[in-house]
Amino acid sequence: MDSIRKKELLELYKNRHPEMGVISYRCKETGEAFLGISTDTKADFNSNNVRLNARMHPNKRLQELWNQYGPEGFEQSVIKVLKYEDPKEDHTEKLEKLREQCFAADPNARRIWK
Repeated sequence: MDSIRKKELLELYKNRHPEMGVISYRCKETGEAFLGISTDTKADFNSNNVRLNARMHPNKRLQELWNQYGPEGFEQSVIKVLKYEDPKEDHTEKLEKLREQCFAADPNARRIWK
């Protein structure tokens, strides 16, 4: 690959608009929900799934349920999507507000990451 093409691909990557929002892992058996904010939902689901499958997730309760019911025992979803313009801007505060709305709607939900 030539250097011009590499620069083009790098620029495309820098300017991509990944889906941002609140992700959820809901155990189908118990109904327990675990919520987290995400600046790239696809990447964060992948990262969490790798940790869960390796039995190395920091959330002990989520890990315990995953071990017991497996990936098919969970509904993984994006429950709120953040609409944004600038992918380089820090959206943490907006994402946290979205997550708080989700906690208000489901007071029994917990954080994915402690």
